Amino acid sequence: MKQNKKDKILRQPLSNRLVHWITAISITMLIITGFGQMPLYGRYLIVQPFGTGWLTRYDLTLYVHYFFAAVLIFIVFYHLVYHVMRKEYDIVPKKGDGKGSYEIIKAMILRKHEPPSDKYLPEQRLAYAYFAFSIGLVIITGIFKVIKNIQGVQASNAFLLWGAQLHNLATVMIIFGIIMHLGAFVVKANRKMLPGMFTGYVDKEYVKDRHSIWYEKLRKHKKD
Repeated sequence: MKQNKKDKILRQPLSNRLVHWITAISITMLIITGFGQMPLYGRYLIVQPFGTGWLTRYDLTLYVHYFFAAVLIFIVFYHLVYHVMRKEYDIVPKKGDGKGSYEIIKAMILRKHEPPSDKYLPEQRLAYAYFAFSIGLVIITGIFKVIKNIQGVQASNAFLLWGAQLHNLATVMIIFGIIMHLGAFVVKANRKMLPGMFTGYVDKEYVKDRHSIWYEKLRKHKKD
């Protein structure tokens, strides 16, 4: 049965959805082209699917890598400025999120009712901090790797070694984070958040049940 807008609540406005998907696409392309520069595809890709031949060319993968790196830096800057200007910090980790995450996971395992949550679950705020650190590290080390390629710039071997290692570490952290992020939707309750990243709206009853703190804030704001 089709629901109308009265049965739904806006969880992710257009700005959030654009940031999410542009970041996802940028990171995906950075990972793909980053592997191409190692180079893995030319050595180990025995069968090359149609349209993937360019992945074996270092010059092309480098230019595409730089392009999506610039896109990622822009969208991160936009995300930070946008929310600071609007003073929106719902996704920022709070004191007690570690314990809160434990309580929610325990409730899921024991099939009990979860403790009340705000707009974002404690584990979502912790995941955001994890991605913020990983993406920040990959951007900073990536900038260092670009600077050392500038003509006339001489970097020490230690600088080059640690820059590359930290960049690789950040990449592995991001890949691990993506796997965990997608794996979270194995849990049935989490799947109800998915429509929010496409349409922006989630089910009202879901919000009342799982995000009761946020729901009460919305009710109070509506009354005011």
